[in-house]
Amino acid sequence: MKQKERRPGQKKTSGPSGENRRDDRADRPSKPVTRPAAAREAVRETPAPVAAVRPLTARSGERPTERVPVILESLGAGDFHLIDSGNGEKLEQYGPYRIIRPEGQALWQPSLPTHIWEKVDAVFTGDTDEEGTGRWRFPKGALGETWPLNLLGVDFLGRFTSFRHVGVFPEQIVHWDWMKEQVEKAGRPLKVLNLFGYTGVASLVAAAAGAEVTHVDASKKAIGWARENQALGRMEKLPIRWICEDAMKFILREERRGSQYDIILTDPPKFGRGPNGEVWHLFEHLPLMLDICREILSPKAVGLVLTAYSIRASFYSIHELMRETMRGAGGVVESGELVIREAGTDGRTQGRALSTSLFSRWVPK
Repeated sequence: MKQKERRPGQKKTSGPSGENRRDDRADRPSKPVTRPAAAREAVRETPAPVAAVRPLTARSGERPTERVPVILESLGAGDFHLIDSGNGEKLEQYGPYRIIRPEGQALWQPSLPTHIWEKVDAVFTGDTDEEGTGRWRFPKGALGETWPLNLLGVDFLGRFTSFRHVGVFPEQIVHWDWMKEQVEKAGRPLKVLNLFGYTGVASLVAAAAGAEVTHVDASKKAIGWARENQALGRMEKLPIRWICEDAMKFILREERRGSQYDIILTDPPKFGRGPNGEVWHLFEHLPLMLDICREILSPKAVGLVLTAYSIRASFYSIHELMRETMRGAGGVVESGELVIREAGTDGRTQGRALSTSLFSRWVPK
């Protein structure tokens, strides 16, 4: 199957490191878990000029070679698959539950008959705006707030949040699978930084594979949810630092300290607010965020991964930004879209591909 967390999720985002999200992301917790970084609320304030933090680094040298467009696709994995989509909605399987959520990109008609769509456990209703709130309806009777799920061997909790998200953005599994492979074959403990980390599934996948992980999210609820997930899988002894802080402030401090990471995952929201009122605007602050991320990549870095949800832009926008950021570093920048393919009621019958987010990934070769 194929991060999300973005981007997932309810990101209202807690600021530069805040909650946010894409459709799905509207709920993530870098954002409050109740609206994870996925459903980050739109912040109307004018962001502070990035130059007030520090100017962008003047870079020289050749830009990395490019691979475009790249479509990273997942059919389903673990306890998740996309059953059907259409009429602005998607029908999904999350463990024992079938749920319906809004999906603006599902412009077509559903493939499966109406009676399949009617036999669901939960339906998200209310405000369908990316940053809006709503509520869940349970046609078969009330359900518990949480339920256990598993992806890539990691146990975590699904949760019905007010921003339509459930605690994971399964399309991100293609990035997590890639990261897991890099960690396992490295022959040394890789240091992974997970910015806007949401509920921690990616961090747990990396740590279980042998990485030393730093997980950053500005939402206390998101961090709390992530710790619940760690405890659920009895993974308390894994080397993970849980940091509740504005993402930009954190990486600026890491830059001053000379800290370095081998893999950086970042899934920022469109708009957000940090725990101390910091304002994040993707189009204003993303160039500086990536610039700082490059400065804290180790000399033997394995990759820098960016995902972007719910933005009106071409993947070429973040692709060219990534190439400029990594000018002189060699390697390859591959960019495109993350998509999930419909898998039917049996989880194996391939249907249409549903685009979920944009991504750009730099790798050394």
